[in-house]
Amino acid sequence: MADRALADGGAGDGGGRLPDFRGIAHLALDAKGRLAIPSRHRAALGNGSGSVVITADPSRCLLVYPRDAWQPIQSRLMSLSSFDERIRALQRLIVGYADDVDIDAQGRVLVPPPLREYASLAKDAVLVGQGRRFELWDAAAWAAQTARAIGFDAGDLPPELAGFSL
Repeated sequence: MADRALADGGAGDGGGRLPDFRGIAHLALDAKGRLAIPSRHRAALGNGSGSVVITADPSRCLLVYPRDAWQPIQSRLMSLSSFDERIRALQRLIVGYADDVDIDAQGRVLVPPPLREYASLAKDAVLVGQGRRFELWDAAAWAAQTARAIGFDAGDLPPELAGFSL
C-alpha cells in the first residue's frame, strides 16, 4: 500500500526543530524482524544520529522516537516519584523496554524481539505519525483500534474535546 505519511521540519532544516510526523504507512517486517522506514522519514527520524529509540506503549503498540526527542521524555518520566506504584509501573514499562536501534544503510530498523512480542508484531505493521513520534502497530490491532475510535457515541467524548472542531 502507498505510504501517505509526511514529516515537516525535519533534521535538515537548520532550525534545530524536532520533526512533526503525521500520516500512515503500511509496512512489512522481514523474517529477521526488520522494518524499512519510509524513505521520506529516514533523515528526520534518525535526526543525524542514525538511530531511534523504540519502546512499549500501554496500548500494546510501540513508540518510535528520534533520539533527540526521547531523552527529555525519559528524563521527565524518571524524575517522577517511584513511590507511586502507578508511576513506577509506567517507568518499568516505558523506560524498561526502551531500546536504541540503529537505522541501517538500507533504511531498516531491527525491532528487538521483546518489543515485537509485546506488540504482537509478526509481519504486517502500520506506522502511524503522532507528532514528535510514530506509533508502530500490528496491522490487525491497528484495524481494531481504528474501529473503536470511529465507533464511539458523540456523547461519550472527553470534556476536553467539547467545542473542538476539525
